[in-house]
Amino acid sequence: MKVTKRIGLKVSSILAASLLALCSMSPAKLLAQAAANIHGHVQNPIGQPIPQVDVKLTTDRSSDPKTRKYAYTFQTDQSGDYKGTGITPGNYAVLVFQGDKTLDFQESVTFAAGDDKQVDFDMSRKEYLDKMTPEEKKQLEDFKKKNAEAVAGNAKIANLNAALTQARTDIKAGNFDAATTSMQQATTQKPDEPLLWMELGNAQLGAADAAAKGSGGTAGAASKYSDAIASYKKASDLNAAAKKPNPAVIGATYSQLGMAYLKAGDTKSSADAFDQAAKAMPTQAGMYYFNEAATLYNAQKLDEAAAAADKAIAADPNRADAYYIKGQSLVGKATFDEKTKKLSAPPGCLEAYQKYLQIAPDGPHAADVQGVLQGFGQTIQTNFKAGKK
Repeated sequence: MKVTKRIGLKVSSILAASLLALCSMSPAKLLAQAAANIHGHVQNPIGQPIPQVDVKLTTDRSSDPKTRKYAYTFQTDQSGDYKGTGITPGNYAVLVFQGDKTLDFQESVTFAAGDDKQVDFDMSRKEYLDKMTPEEKKQLEDFKKKNAEAVAGNAKIANLNAALTQARTDIKAGNFDAATTSMQQATTQKPDEPLLWMELGNAQLGAADAAAKGSGGTAGAASKYSDAIASYKKASDLNAAAKKPNPAVIGATYSQLGMAYLKAGDTKSSADAFDQAAKAMPTQAGMYYFNEAATLYNAQKLDEAAAAADKAIAADPNRADAYYIKGQSLVGKATFDEKTKKLSAPPGCLEAYQKYLQIAPDGPHAADVQGVLQGFGQTIQTNFKAGKK
């Protein structure tokens, strides 16, 4: 009897300890130990990932796929990948849905506790393609064709962008012939792109400037300037004909066209082109007109330079260099009075110099301007206020 009692007590103690251990374990930990995970990739019949489709798991294989209940649903990301956790071990049918349409399925996938099972859906496999209807196969072929065209188009655009970037690098480095050749090839491949024609014009204009500085002078560069003008005009025409013309490209193209005309000696066409640039991009008008004034001044067309400087000042009264160009363009008309032994500047000249100093007292031309003003007996003003645009 004592032995029986002792055994009974021992068994009861073990049972109590086991029950205590079970009660002390949290339900979450028990579930985590029993659960399985899933991950995988979904791709369509041409091997592209399918984003935003649902991967569903069910043990119900008897009812219609659209009406049956699914225990778990996981969605693919933009790369066609998906993953899910917390799956109760068992055997499941795994299906891919796009909306309410079943795209693909695996009839039997078994999950054991702790599994992290990879379940992929490759719809380019032969078994999948063989089951497609003739209409679906035709749709697939049409899609492949369109996709191939799109891929080829994207590759072409990428190549043109690379060529454009390289051409700009070559122009900056003075490799105008290489840039010209590259952009000629680019405009042949895509003749309806204004940017390519504008960059071709930039390369040709650079080559023309280089030729003008060489032994042939401006005469030797004439044909190159004509080439640049033709390219810029082509770019502006294409942009004007576009469904959504780009004002920035129009402005830049007309500005460059104005430079090319001016260097070719056609000041009227140049002025017209700069006016078109300013019209396209009014906020940049001051810069365009200043470029016109500076180019005219460098070409020693001083009257035209002063007029262009006035347009630049009207568009942007705070552009100091425009006042400097105006003063420099007019100062050559100063006269000397033998009786008074004084210099007299033409109207607007000294005012332009004063305004340059008041806007840019430490500007690159400040010392020269101060010297000119002192030569005319001027007191340097300090109360200038630029006008409003």
